[in-house]
Amino acid sequence: MSLIKTQQEIELMRQGGAILGSALQVAVDAVKPGVTMRELDDIAQQYLLDHDAKPSFKGYQSGGGVPFPATMCISVNDEIVHGLGTREIRLKEGDIVGLDIGCWYKGLCTDMAVTVPVGSISEERKMLLRTTRLALDRAVESVRPGSQIADIARAVEEVIDKNKYGIVRALTGHGVGHAVHENPAIPNFVSGKFPVVKIKEGMCLAIEPMITTGGHQIKTDADGWSIRTKDRSDAAHFEVTLAVTESGAEILTPQPKIRI
Repeated sequence: MSLIKTQQEIELMRQGGAILGSALQVAVDAVKPGVTMRELDDIAQQYLLDHDAKPSFKGYQSGGGVPFPATMCISVNDEIVHGLGTREIRLKEGDIVGLDIGCWYKGLCTDMAVTVPVGSISEERKMLLRTTRLALDRAVESVRPGSQIADIARAVEEVIDKNKYGIVRALTGHGVGHAVHENPAIPNFVSGKFPVVKIKEGMCLAIEPMITTGGHQIKTDADGWSIRTKDRSDAAHFEVTLAVTESGAEILTPQPKIRI
């Protein structure tokens, strides 16, 4: 499996990413107090199927575990990622909800996520969402041929006030395209534990800051998938798939319009 995609492959990922972004937008538009996770998941799944795309998370197995049952990972408040979108949980006024979605389109995969408010939320939660989205923006801006994956991590760290926020360390971004998860791992913090990887034109990367209002430690629920903060602090997650171009980066998964 090549880390470098051809221009033809990137064009197909661009088309698939546009479909994926629209599917996420219709789900975001449906977020309101009282809606269930399953209802949101059904909306996104139907949009993908209607546009000749296939959910990439549904049926996905990690390390031989239980297949993921949903089109979207839907994670609320202290849940960071991988919340089961099939749950009948109703969203409540003041919640923050992460919607993470991927699709296959003509044999290639894209991936994206956004965290949105449910109705009116606290100022603390607004700042968490704004900070995480800004970290994503700065990370994307740092991408260029000849730079390193560590530069992406550094860009995220520079946005975060470490007295206010934690950066999840056990989870990373990743390469994407031929598979849901490819090398390289893309951490959101600088560490010598990760190999030095030079960024090259034609790489396709899923960059995804995961920020908390507390510590970085995590735990996995009994369902085997839902990951939350160990200290039960709030978490936010934003993600795009991008292609590395000659001059920088092109986002292949347009972010949905949200108000924070």
